[in-house]
Amino acid sequence: DDVEFSPEDAGRSDPQFLTVVLGEAIKAGATTLNIPDTVGYTTPDEFGWLINYLIENTPGGDTVIWSTHCHNDLGLATANTLAGVRNGARQVEVTLNGIGERAGNTSLEEVVMAIHTRPQNFTVETNIDTTQITRTSRMVSAYTGMPIQPNKAIVGANAFAHEAGIHQDGMLKHHTTYEIMRPETVGLSASALVLGKHSGRHAFRTRLDELGYSDLNDDALNQAFSRFKRVADKKKVVTDADIEAIITDEFYQPREIWKLNTVHVSCGDQISATATVSLTDPHGVEQIDAAIGTGPVDAVYKAINRIVQVPNVLTEFVVQAVTEGIDAIGEVTIRIQPENEQGFTTNPQTGAQIARTYSGHGASTDIIVASARAYMSALNKMLSAREETSATIQQKAV
Repeated sequence: DDVEFSPEDAGRSDPQFLTVVLGEAIKAGATTLNIPDTVGYTTPDEFGWLINYLIENTPGGDTVIWSTHCHNDLGLATANTLAGVRNGARQVEVTLNGIGERAGNTSLEEVVMAIHTRPQNFTVETNIDTTQITRTSRMVSAYTGMPIQPNKAIVGANAFAHEAGIHQDGMLKHHTTYEIMRPETVGLSASALVLGKHSGRHAFRTRLDELGYSDLNDDALNQAFSRFKRVADKKKVVTDADIEAIITDEFYQPREIWKLNTVHVSCGDQISATATVSLTDPHGVEQIDAAIGTGPVDAVYKAINRIVQVPNVLTEFVVQAVTEGIDAIGEVTIRIQPENEQGFTTNPQTGAQIARTYSGHGASTDIIVASARAYMSALNKMLSAREETSATIQQKAV
């Protein structure tokens, strides 16, 4: 069995003392030694030197796997991790999109593509299928409710965008002039096929395959195609980014305890916003209610709250366009917290009360509908968590 030992804050610890501690860990049965830069303090030269020093001076160091775990507080997590690899680390602890505590952890996609793009600099390979990176990145973003910044390396919306005229001219003459890796390497389509409202199921299936969604069964394909046709009726051209948003919104959602049916809004600069919402409850019965709000989104959320009756606080609301143009699909990401004591969990180490947060994601050419979808997503996550907690309590009681 693989037994991993990880000394907290190794990046700022005395290297000689670390060799003693790690040597004892090996004696006790550790087979992987993970060296964390817990607070993201070290620089690449320092971290690379530390990995090399520990491998060379730890008793039994040649019998174990050495691992890195870097944080990004100074923006050096990827550089430090790669320095560790060049100095003997053969396991790296990373996260998609670089998510993690504070400023995040080392980004999986950055490390993988650095090794893939610069093989002459590294004597290692990975078994990662790079064509799945973009798809997986967006799935993680949807599940966590953490949007990907547009200029994020590898997976950001602008990662392969070239706006400057001289750059565009160079790209047209030869892509290697300004592109060190091809978009399709990380799962983006290089096809020139344009989809619109006249596109059929076969063309849609082909584009899904190109985007890495060949595993969708017939039922899922029909569901996605139906949503695609509704979007195509409102947009002249449906882009790859639009299709990604459709797939994310359709399939990366929690179990629907409450289902959103319809949303109707009336608003203007001289009238109060009103919203009427139709939901299907857990028993399959349609529930309809209306509310007045300070704006259309506020009115929709209040109407939903009147039906579901789960007190919560909206802590974050983010809207971003998937593509350019006034007909673009808008993606809404929100976070909510319960108002009552059920919304807190206890830190087992400190005993402190931590507020639970639930994220929701929705996409539509109508921002109000996208907002409603995101809110229902977050509410369903909260209700699912409550059901799981109640089931656990009942099991313990038995």
